[in-house]
Amino acid sequence: MPIRLLASEVASQIAAGEVVERPASVVKELVENSLDAGAQSVSVLIEEAGRKLIEVSDDGRGIPADELTLAAARHATSKLVLSSELFSILTLGFRGEALASIGSVSRMSLTSRVKDAKEGARLKVEGGKEDKVEKVGAPVGTVIRVEDLFYNVPARLKFLKTDVTERRAIDNLVTKYALAYPNVRFKLSEGKNISLQTAGDGDRRAIIAALYGVDVAKQMLEVLADDSSTGSETDMQLTGFISPVSLTRSNRKDITFFVNGRWVQDTPLNAALMQAYHTLLMVGRFPLTALFLEIKPEEVDVNVHPAKAEVRFKNQDKVFSFVQRAVRRALLAYTPVPQVMPTLWGSRASSFEPRSTNTGSDWEIAHEGQGTGGSEQLSVRTDQSSVNSGQLSNIKVPLLRLIGQIGAAYIVAEGPDGLYLIDQHAAHERVLFEKLMIQQEQRKIPSQALLSPLVVNLPPAQAKLLTGQLEALNHFGFEVEEFGTNAFQIRAMPALFTGSDPSAALRALVEDFEEDETPLQDEIESKIAGRVCKRLAVKAGKTLTQDEQRALLNDLENCDSPRTCPHGRPTMIHLSVDMLEKQFGRKGAR
Repeated sequence: MPIRLLASEVASQIAAGEVVERPASVVKELVENSLDAGAQSVSVLIEEAGRKLIEVSDDGRGIPADELTLAAARHATSKLVLSSELFSILTLGFRGEALASIGSVSRMSLTSRVKDAKEGARLKVEGGKEDKVEKVGAPVGTVIRVEDLFYNVPARLKFLKTDVTERRAIDNLVTKYALAYPNVRFKLSEGKNISLQTAGDGDRRAIIAALYGVDVAKQMLEVLADDSSTGSETDMQLTGFISPVSLTRSNRKDITFFVNGRWVQDTPLNAALMQAYHTLLMVGRFPLTALFLEIKPEEVDVNVHPAKAEVRFKNQDKVFSFVQRAVRRALLAYTPVPQVMPTLWGSRASSFEPRSTNTGSDWEIAHEGQGTGGSEQLSVRTDQSSVNSGQLSNIKVPLLRLIGQIGAAYIVAEGPDGLYLIDQHAAHERVLFEKLMIQQEQRKIPSQALLSPLVVNLPPAQAKLLTGQLEALNHFGFEVEEFGTNAFQIRAMPALFTGSDPSAALRALVEDFEEDETPLQDEIESKIAGRVCKRLAVKAGKTLTQDEQRALLNDLENCDSPRTCPHGRPTMIHLSVDMLEKQFGRKGAR
C-alpha cells in the first residue's frame, strides 16, 4: 500500500485509544478539567456504567462561547504555551487531547457559561464532527454530556468489562479525588441513586468516615511531614492519613498517592510506604492510606504517559527516603498499643465455638512453608500433604491425645501413628465451614439477633458488590439490609458466630481474597461461607486454654474433610514415629 496521510477522524480515534480506555477514563479527564477550572462543586452522573451516559457538571470558570469549538479541537489548551512549561506544570490537564479524544468516540455536548456572560453556549460533537455553537440558558460553569461511548468503535466496546467492574472503576476514581480535594463538593450518581456525596468542608477525616465508616476514620493516623531544610535540593511536604498496624486490607487497592494534586500509580512510592511498615505487618496484609505529596513542579515530570497516571522524579532516591521516613515516624509516634480482648470462650468439649469479639485479622499469618525446614524427609512429607490435599481431605484423622500449644498458632497432639501439628486457624476454619454448610443444607441455620443493630459503611465500589450478595448472605442466617448510601445494617447473624464481629463478615465478602478460592468457585454459597468462616475463625496468635484445644481436636476429628481448610490449605502436618526414629538416628541412615 502507498504511504498516505490518515484521515482526521481515523487519527482522532487512534489517539483516543491512548486517552479513553474505558468509561472511568472519561470521568477522570472531565473531573480533572473541572478541578482545573476552579470548581467548588463537581457532580458526576452515569447510566449503564457509563456506556450510555456520563455527565460531569461543575461551577467553575466556564468556557467563553467563542472558544467552545477550539476547546474540542486536538492540541488546544489554555494551560501552557511553551515547551519549557512542561517541566513546571501545576494543572492536572495540559495535553489538549481529552475533549477531542472523547468527542471522536462518542456523542458529546459541551454547555458552558462564564461569569460575565448573559447566556451560555452549547457545542455538539458526534464522532469527531462538530455542529455549530448555539446559545442556551445555563448557569455559570460547564456541563459535559458524553453519550453512547464507543458507539462508532465497536471493537473497543467489546473489550469493556461487566457493568459491575466498570462502575467499580468509576466509584474508586471519584472516591480518590474526593479525598484529595476535600474543599470541593463531590456528588456521584447512577441514575437516581447517589453513590457518593461529600460536604466540601475541607475535613478529610469526615470523608474517610463517609467512605469507610466512623470506626476506621477514628483509627487513621495523620501524617504531617516537611522537608524544607536549608541546602535541600527539593522542598517536599507529605500530608494525609495512614492506617495503624491493627487496621489492614488483603490488597493494595486502598493505597492512594497524589502528587501535586494528581492521582498517580507509582511503584517506588508504594515501595517506600511498604518499607515504612516493614516488620510491622504480617505477610499478605496492606495498609489503608491516603497520602498527598507536594513537591516543586520542576522536580517531577508528569509528561510520561497520555493517561497522566505515571510520573518521574528528578531525585527518586530522595523522594523514596522522605516518604519512608515520614510514614515510619507517624507509625512509631501515634500507633496505639494493641488492645487485648478478654477471653470469653466456651469450655464445652463437644463444640468449639469462639465467643471473643476479636476478629484477629491483624494476627493472621501465612503458614505456607512453615515447619518444613527440619530435614529433607520432613520437607517431603509436608509438601506431599499440600500437593495431595485433595486425596487426603476425606481421610479421617485418628483419635488424638492433646499435648499442648506452641507459638500461639499450632496445637501439638499425639496419635497412634506419630505426632500431629495442627494449624489452629485452618482447623477452626474447616470446623466452622462444615457446621455452617450442614445447617445450610438442612435449611436450619439458627440466627442470633444482635442486641443493637450494627451499621457498617463501605466504599461505593464495595457497597455495590455487597448489594448483589445480600440475598445469598441472608440465606446463612444473617439479617442484613441497606441502610442509606453505602451503608448496611446488620440485625442478626448465625448463632455459630455469636460473639464475633459481624462487620468483619461483611468486609470479607467484598475485599480481594488472599486465599486460592478454586475449591469453592463452583457455588456462590460455598464461597461466601468460606470467606466468612476464614475471617471469623480463631487466628494465629490467640492463646487457647486446654479445654479449647481439646474441643477443637474433637470437632476436627468429626469433620468429613479434616485434612484441609475450605480453600485447600492443609490443617495439619503428620510426623510418623518411623520418621522421628530416622531423624534421631535410631533406625538407619537419614
